[in-house]
Amino acid sequence: MRLASSDRDVPDRLREIATLDRAACTRYWQNAFGSPPPKYASVRFMQRVLARNLQIEVLGAYPVQVRRELRSIAASARRADPAPRKASTGSCMVREWNGRTFRVEVTSEGYVFDGQAYGSLTTIAKKITGVHWSGPRFFGLRPRRAG
Repeated sequence: MRLASSDRDVPDRLREIATLDRAACTRYWQNAFGSPPPKYASVRFMQRVLARNLQIEVLGAYPVQVRRELRSIAASARRADPAPRKASTGSCMVREWNGRTFRVEVTSEGYVFDGQAYGSLTTIAKKITGVHWSGPRFFGLRPRRAG
């Protein structure tokens, strides 16, 4: 899409937005949206939202069908449970905790940590941290739940 002659300064305006400090971003945000920005919004976040808002003003928003499809993709991604990863026999998991590096070897019967066999990663995670912690999550085999 070609910009109208009055809109040829959009790249300059985008560069200007990229150089705004917090106070200027807050003023621009107030003018653009009629309310102050979220309390803990970073300057970079505000710059990106303001730049996108400028682009929408000049070029228009996504067509309805594209927005509908994006919402559908986002909703299905939220519903999908990622399959947990499994550590294969013979692999070695490494985790740094409080400045120390811990290594756990995966065996066909379970796990070996500090020369001792364990049946679960959770037991090892508790031994390392001193508190209950999901072993697969501690060792990065399962992602954090969105909450």
